[in-house]
Amino acid sequence: MRALVGSLSSLVWLEGQPAASKIMELLGQNEIDHHQRQVAILSQDSFYRVLTPEQKAKALKGQFNFDHPDAFDNDLIIATLWDIKEGKTVHIPVYDFVSHSRKEETVTVYPADVVLFEGILMFYSQEIRDLFQMKLFVDTDADTRLSRRVLRDISERGRDLESVLAQYITFVKPAFEEFCLPTKKYADVIIPRGVDNLVAINLIVQHIQDILNGGLTKRLNGWLNVYGTTKKQNMESSSRPH
Repeated sequence: MRALVGSLSSLVWLEGQPAASKIMELLGQNEIDHHQRQVAILSQDSFYRVLTPEQKAKALKGQFNFDHPDAFDNDLIIATLWDIKEGKTVHIPVYDFVSHSRKEETVTVYPADVVLFEGILMFYSQEIRDLFQMKLFVDTDADTRLSRRVLRDISERGRDLESVLAQYITFVKPAFEEFCLPTKKYADVIIPRGVDNLVAINLIVQHIQDILNGGLTKRLNGWLNVYGTTKKQNMESSSRPH
């Protein structure tokens, strides 16, 4: 999980959907109309590339590596993040995990003070990583990650246990160890035990609430971000599953 704070919007990046959803719940944002939300949520899974016919044929056989950084449309991610930082309304793709393709419809995300962006491989690209000022890594044990994947893929994506386990062993586990786990060093905050760590989750919620309380000042003074630096300084800094 990770986070980005821009000149007009603060973007918090979370490596793990359950934690992102829990934060939205504790902030009370789930019950608010999308037009009125101060906090919005996006997922890296929305940005899978459009597959070629050959790649789609492999995907339908469980032979395409969706856990490789190149599986994502990083150009679209970067363009979307910059639009979010500038306070623009963005249109997010909808990915069909059954047919392995983008749907024609999109999801509209309206300007918000804070945007949660959850995804496991966003820190891998320095160009994307450098857009973020707050980065959260949710550290969940392997058994939990596997069990969540099995339940999700069987119940939501129509797959059988054998294919889920084969994909996990062939692609998911090796990709996690090669591409995701090493990016933990870039995190500003590491949250052990994932969504079960309510102490850490509540601290993040409190930090976001602090951002929201200063939201009006931030909007009236567009050059300010939550750290009180100028937009120019912010742009020059470089801290920055299918």
